[in-house]
Amino acid sequence: MPGFQLNRRKFLTSAALGASTITLAGCDVLDSLNERDSTARNVVEKANMLTYRAQRLLGGGQTLAPEFTEADIRQSQHPNGVTAPPDADYKAMASAGFADFRLKVTGLVEKPFEMTRDNLLAMPSRTQITRHDCVEGWSCIAKWTGVPLAKVLDEAKPKLDARFVASIQARRAMPCEAKCPTSAPSRIPRAP
Repeated sequence: MPGFQLNRRKFLTSAALGASTITLAGCDVLDSLNERDSTARNVVEKANMLTYRAQRLLGGGQTLAPEFTEADIRQSQHPNGVTAPPDADYKAMASAGFADFRLKVTGLVEKPFEMTRDNLLAMPSRTQITRHDCVEGWSCIAKWTGVPLAKVLDEAKPKLDARFVASIQARRAMPCEAKCPTSAPSRIPRAP
């Protein structure tokens, strides 16, 4: 009778299956990440702080995305979702040329404000050619033009204890109580 043999492939397969089972068992724990006093949230926040420190150590505090040349652009960008939402509010705003659009900057800032589309377009913009890696598995090098977030933050003057920027899109507008942690947070760069 042959004995039990564990080769590298069987070990890796078993380890991967075991790890996926452990992570699935923890789904209920992840539901509590929106609660401020959650143990799981505290662990994730501490892991994030370690990751941010490692990134700064390896890449410097102000490292930006690598830039490319026009010759590096190989394909067009893919829009995610829809480019013209069927939402009645969006249609009304689009038909008015987005005259009612407001960028609201609130939270841990010295100077909360609202900005119209025209105000935003009047700010200094920047064009860069960078690589976009989508969470859906595709990537492309594309030319992007817009107002750097730093310019908007300079206007708002973030308080010293502000650490993240949460973006809430118009199509998913919702009160910022329990939903903000699931928005796309960006780290606020601080001078060393």
